[in-house]
Amino acid sequence: MAGVHRLSTEEVMRISRERFIHIYTQHYIDLSTIHHFFDASLFDLSGEEIKDVELALLLLASAHKVSNQQFDAASKFLNLCAFLSSRTGSSVQRVIHYFTKALQERISRRIGIVPLNGSESKERMLLHPSQTTVRFDPALISCSLKLPCVQLTKFAGVQAVIDNLPSARKVHLINLSIGTGGNCTVLMQALANRQDCPVELLKITAVGVTALRQNFEDTGKRLACFAETLKLPFFFQTVTFVNIKDLKEDMFELSNDEEIAIFAPCIVRNIKAQPGCLSSLVRVLRNLNPCVLVMIELEANHSSTIFIDQFVEALQFYSSCFDCIQDCIDQSESRIAAEAFLGQEIKNIVAVKYEEKIYHHMKIDEWRAYFTRLGLVEIEVSRSCFEQAELMLQNFASGKSCLLVRNGKCLICGWKGTSHFSVSAWKFHRRR
Repeated sequence: MAGVHRLSTEEVMRISRERFIHIYTQHYIDLSTIHHFFDASLFDLSGEEIKDVELALLLLASAHKVSNQQFDAASKFLNLCAFLSSRTGSSVQRVIHYFTKALQERISRRIGIVPLNGSESKERMLLHPSQTTVRFDPALISCSLKLPCVQLTKFAGVQAVIDNLPSARKVHLINLSIGTGGNCTVLMQALANRQDCPVELLKITAVGVTALRQNFEDTGKRLACFAETLKLPFFFQTVTFVNIKDLKEDMFELSNDEEIAIFAPCIVRNIKAQPGCLSSLVRVLRNLNPCVLVMIELEANHSSTIFIDQFVEALQFYSSCFDCIQDCIDQSESRIAAEAFLGQEIKNIVAVKYEEKIYHHMKIDEWRAYFTRLGLVEIEVSRSCFEQAELMLQNFASGKSCLLVRNGKCLICGWKGTSHFSVSAWKFHRRR
């Protein structure tokens, strides 16, 4: 019976893509034939689902026009997409709203309406959204607490840090994206509860751009208060820079008797986008002689040199993200804020030239190849990390919809079969 099973946003996009490929090979596509795009009799869909698929087809047609440099025709298609979509409509309409805006900006940039200031763009990269927006926006923090994928990766990542410090009495955590310190509080609780090898001192170093120094200091004060309630000996410091290439190992306050762990939650993709910065950072971190580097990153590849392939890949990935938000969060300001942030990521993928991108998303296999060239060695994410993630899912009514699997030595999580994040652990191979 039509309408009993409501298609997810990702399913709508998948059907649309399959139908578009079939139609595109047989028809010249313009607005006069747009109503012939989709033969609804081939599917058992409700009226709303048919509208969703037709709207997605219209977006795909727009993307193909943009890919072929047919900007006038694409703009007509996109004007219709903009009229039919909304950031407060259905999940499909919300996804298409942000992809439509991104395509419109791509056209504007290509025809010279949007001024391109390369050097200014590079400076803004240092104030990357993953720190300035997500980490300190109350609405986004509230939203992230309701998303099981985000929470389970946080707990699994912290557990991976703890697993590599089994007997450390003085622990030094270098956090490359500390935000409000949520990850740190999880670590602090775990260390405070450790009975067999009590911690004599926990030192946390927040690393980031100088413009965020005050945010880091505020986070440090909150963490110090929390450590006091746990009766956990605690010290906090910041290491900041204007350009990450200015980072040096002598900027860190180190002790010979401490064990160092590095935590990098959803930040390496930003550093990778800045030429030469990731290799420079790895050289500095290697000289600190850490026990482990734990990385959390998006499990996505949006770097195809063929625009339409890049577009479709991003459309499928973010449709799954919007499905997760739709299922876990009621309509609210926090949901709108979270989706608007994803809209910024979508713009970065769709509208911006490669050399100006703020993010470089890669899947774990690509990270493995890249880190191997930099002299890092992947180590096993333990069974306890997996168990921590499974326990975390029990706190969410929608937890059963989460994907939680292994990929080699790392942990992958996602939503209803689509991978969203990887949690991996690395050691530094010392070069002669």
